Amino acid sequence: MKIILLQEVENLGDEGDVVTVKDGYGRNYLIPRGLAKVATAGAIKAWTEERRQAARKLAQRKEDAERLAAELTKIELVITAKVGVENRIFGSITSQQIVEALAHEGVTVDRRKVEMTEDVRYVGVYTAAVKIHPEVLAQVKVRVEPEGGMPAVAETPAPEVAPEPVEVDQADTDLEFPEDDEE
Repeated sequence: MKIILLQEVENLGDEGDVVTVKDGYGRNYLIPRGLAKVATAGAIKAWTEERRQAARKLAQRKEDAERLAAELTKIELVITAKVGVENRIFGSITSQQIVEALAHEGVTVDRRKVEMTEDVRYVGVYTAAVKIHPEVLAQVKVRVEPEGGMPAVAETPAPEVAPEPVEVDQADTDLEFPEDDEE
């Protein structure tokens, strides 16, 4: 009996292979479990057409992902955050904040597809990687600015005041302490 494998079967073949098996193995095991179907001329032609269309759809998705990646590399996201001493932000910028900023730009992305190359803890420009397709990765610039649009000024520490010199009386330094002779 000739069959078309619908998925990989160990010691038999890969998905799409046309193989010859014993009648009982095909009818009683492979076909009922959805692992194969009978390889008639029509079934082989239909299978070939399905694979061709699936390959075309995959190529189209990859092409769309590459086009979106090219658009994303041109975008620079601006995210504002509360800033403290030395331009250090309170907390950090998360992938959820990046997804929200992308949504304002008209791009919908799952937050699990966004990865930061480094922790964002200071004001500055960073790069986020967005995995659009298994084979396409887009780099997005993320500019972190302080809230209010004004650059944060590092707090200057209070000037150190030198302690006034204390005059030591010579009589104070000649003090003698009794020694413990009980040891």
